[in-house]
Amino acid sequence: MAGFLDRAKEQAQSALNQGKQKVDEVQAQRAGQDLLRKLGAAYYAEQRGNGSADDVQRALTELEQHIATHGDGFLHH
Repeated sequence: MAGFLDRAKEQAQSALNQGKQKVDEVQAQRAGQDLLRKLGAAYYAEQRGNGSADDVQRALTELEQHIATHGDGFLHH
């Protein structure tokens, strides 16, 4: 009986870990999409004369840092 409970506990822990990993992936994708929107908005504002090249560069740097950490998978969806 203890063996069964140990296996059940391991399976539950594994499922929990997989669920957490999926949540982390979704959060990283959303953050990447938000950074991409921010870059687009900064570029648009610059082109319209309401923004600056510094704002665009800052948004680009944030996006590149995110990609370096989490990959660019959010760009392909």
